[in-house]
Amino acid sequence: MSTPQPPMPQAAAPNWQAAAGPSYGGYTSPIPVVRTHLGHALASEWTKIKSVRSTIWTLGVFLILVVGIGALAAVVVSNSSSELHGENPLSFGFFGLLLGCMCIITLGVLTTASEYGTGMIRTTMTACPSRGRVLAAKSIVFFSVAFVVTLVASTFIAFVDASLLEANGAKDPSASEWLKGTVGVSLYVALLGLLSLIIGSIIRHSAGAITVMIGAVLAPLVIALFMFSQSLEDVRQKLFEYSIPNQLSVFYSNSLTESGPSGWDPLWIIVGVTAVAFAGAVALLEQRDV
Repeated sequence: MSTPQPPMPQAAAPNWQAAAGPSYGGYTSPIPVVRTHLGHALASEWTKIKSVRSTIWTLGVFLILVVGIGALAAVVVSNSSSELHGENPLSFGFFGLLLGCMCIITLGVLTTASEYGTGMIRTTMTACPSRGRVLAAKSIVFFSVAFVVTLVASTFIAFVDASLLEANGAKDPSASEWLKGTVGVSLYVALLGLLSLIIGSIIRHSAGAITVMIGAVLAPLVIALFMFSQSLEDVRQKLFEYSIPNQLSVFYSNSLTESGPSGWDPLWIIVGVTAVAFAGAVALLEQRDV
């Protein structure tokens, strides 16, 4: 008969009581518990937006459109016999920015609507039940990224256009024109993207929100072009004046109409619209299920 083996000595139980976490029935979690704040939400949203491949692709296409089209327009004019007669050379950056807005709009919508489409929003809201804080964090991170990228692109193409068109009689832009053509237009484009993010949070459907925003950008101008009736002249004029392409051109002192927004007016308009939309989105978030 084999001799029974003595029992193996058991390892000492870990001293979980030394941890700083809460105690549940004699067990204390080793993970320290801290009260969350906006900084945690910002860190989370920054991690999301920089790790998603679509962010890099969308912003890359935006830079190509803004720089490529802006430089191409300036090269074509500089190689022709056209004389600009004191025109603002920064205005040639308008064409690329107008198309580039579509990229910023798309990225803004996807920042929120894609989470609803994939179901990731449940994890986000579980980690941070304060829905207003989540939307605020998304807005801050997205606005910062959109503004910095647009500012870099608009400033670069402004210097390129100014140097290329100097020989064609273009004037030397004033400090106010430089400020409006770089910082001003960048703020406007970033706020337009932020408005898209808010619309995406309200509609919760990527394709639907992108369609709404593209319609908001293009529809007023397209509708006004076909309003030939004299009785609709006032409506036609207002659609021209307050269309987003016209407001964008105001930053380059190249408005489609002699009346309507001027100076920094487009920026205050988009700030007001975005603030109202943000308040509505927060109210809807508090009433809806995730």
